[in-house]
Amino acid sequence: MKKVSLSGSLRENVGKKDAKMHRKAFQVPCVVYGGKEQIHFVADEKMLMKIMHTPVAHIFELNVGGKKHSTIVQDVQYHPVTDRMLHVDFMEIIPEKPVIIGVPIKVSGTAPGVLRGGKLIKKMRKLVIKALVQNLPDEINVSIDGLEIGDSVKVSNMTLENVTFLDPASSVIVGVRTARAVVEEVLPGQEGAAAAAAGAAPAAAAAGAKKA
Repeated sequence: MKKVSLSGSLRENVGKKDAKMHRKAFQVPCVVYGGKEQIHFVADEKMLMKIMHTPVAHIFELNVGGKKHSTIVQDVQYHPVTDRMLHVDFMEIIPEKPVIIGVPIKVSGTAPGVLRGGKLIKKMRKLVIKALVQNLPDEINVSIDGLEIGDSVKVSNMTLENVTFLDPASSVIVGVRTARAVVEEVLPGQEGAAAAAAGAAPAAAAAGAKKA
């Protein structure tokens, strides 16, 4: 997994008022946990946004208060309206301890079903995995070679050496559907009513024809 360096400044105070002040100065409040103690700091918003918006996962080599910490991102909070970054949680990496992280998916190959007019549907953008830091991939390749219309790739189909996939095994990652599928949904308990309505339609049409 790629590494990026990020510098931060220790926060003297922790609270909503202090956090609001930093955000006005275009700094993002952050915390590092998982080590001996929690470390509260702020980082440059522009730099963080630039790194976060890349399509691969990263290991962050943080330099805070003169101390270095190897970390991964565990959670990012965004403003619901402006989409500005509000807070970032980092987890300190312990070499001998597995970490859990969401890794971006990269779809590769050509699906025969798409060539025959089907539509490729991407259901997931990331897969949650568990692995030692030295086995963490930048991204996870999902091949669609061989997928016909109606086929899909599920989490249960994924294998990667020294990596455990934590999403539900039945979850669909990507699939191929017919481009013009029309599905009539019937609510539970209404199957009989739907069948009766389907049978009544031809009868009504025949009655109308006799009157004419």
